[in-house]
Amino acid sequence: MTQHANCQKLADFIHKSPTSYHLAEETRQRLLAAGYEQLLESSAWQIRPGGKYFVLRNGSAIAAFRIPAKAPGGFMIMASHADSPILKIKENPDIRENDYTRLNIEVYGGALLAPWFDRPLSVAGRIYVREEGGISCRLVDMERDLLMIPSLAIHMNRQANEGTKLNPQKDLLPLLGNGDCTSLYDLVTQKCNEDQPDRKICTEDVLGHDLYVYCRERPFFWGADHEFMACPRLDDASCAYASLEGFLRAENYNKVDSVPVHLVFDNEEVGSSTKQGAASTFLKDTLRRISAGLGCGETEHLQMLARSFMLSSDNGHALHPNYPEKADPVNKVRMGRGIVLKYSANQKYTTDALSAAVVRVLAERAGVALQVFTNRADVPGGSTLGNLSGNQVAVPTADVGLAQLAMHSPCECIGCSDVDDMIALAETFFASSMKETGYGSYTV
Repeated sequence: MTQHANCQKLADFIHKSPTSYHLAEETRQRLLAAGYEQLLESSAWQIRPGGKYFVLRNGSAIAAFRIPAKAPGGFMIMASHADSPILKIKENPDIRENDYTRLNIEVYGGALLAPWFDRPLSVAGRIYVREEGGISCRLVDMERDLLMIPSLAIHMNRQANEGTKLNPQKDLLPLLGNGDCTSLYDLVTQKCNEDQPDRKICTEDVLGHDLYVYCRERPFFWGADHEFMACPRLDDASCAYASLEGFLRAENYNKVDSVPVHLVFDNEEVGSSTKQGAASTFLKDTLRRISAGLGCGETEHLQMLARSFMLSSDNGHALHPNYPEKADPVNKVRMGRGIVLKYSANQKYTTDALSAAVVRVLAERAGVALQVFTNRADVPGGSTLGNLSGNQVAVPTADVGLAQLAMHSPCECIGCSDVDDMIALAETFFASSMKETGYGSYTV
């Protein structure tokens, strides 16, 4: 494989995943192509040794797993998230004023707002429509440069380069067209009809929507040796992709007795407190149903959890070349220098001595480098997946990720070689198991 082969595939994955719904669907299609069976939470699960399965919740969170041929040990879980900071379109979105039409939006997640200006933007998401006596979901992606948020010329704001506070309700409304242009809802239904001409709908059929404005820029490689990759949604689509790739590659290891679980939550960027978020019962419910399908009672299920491990995979802040003072004085991570192992004294990150030791063993086995990340003691970090999911499923957990610049911008940056390393770690992780051999002693 060429140096950027995995990143090229990641770029394609991200391009097809403008929203969490599209990321889940792209994952679903890859799993179906690999012979996995989709299960429904509303139906009984028929699970057999050697079987391959996946389940979705809300169309935006997904868990895929394989059942070993022998009696299962524990669960090896790698969690990431599908969402990213973005602009969500409100109900009744068209604002027609001054012979222009803008879209009414609100900010989803902790976004960097200034980089949204003067970029090609489009619309994607899902709609629910009235169909055949019921309702059905349609994914939609306008797939063209549809919108822009134009900056105010410096001639009209001479203080623009001295720091300007942005008001999303005023400054971030994307321009759709002139005052008499086609409405957004009409454009969306037209696109749905183009995509599915045998299932045509009209605007009046739309009963609800989750639509977003997203950045259209394609991923690109840059740097003196083309060592970096930049594009939207790297946080956290890069980890979701690496986990999936490693999960599928680990099928070649058929002697492992653990149950590998590729897990992608939604809504991490807004606190994970939804039914499909890391703080929900999604993981707990899925693991319980796997155990029940294998004929395990409550005691056997708890024993399986005691033999389990989780990697919470979400990107971390690389040392910024223009702001080195923002990093910890010792634990500085850089793009292209290996996977980031994240620590936090207040357990915003869940890594402790045990889970760090497990990750170091796995990294050595995979032949990949590790870097240690901690925040400055006077800069509180944000929470991620591991500490929240641990309220529902208490297993040893380590937080890992890729070193990243421009986090929460509509154009983020990572190192290309780090994607290779994360895939290798994921493959090794999913091909491993963990057992306690005595108090404080384990085999991995």
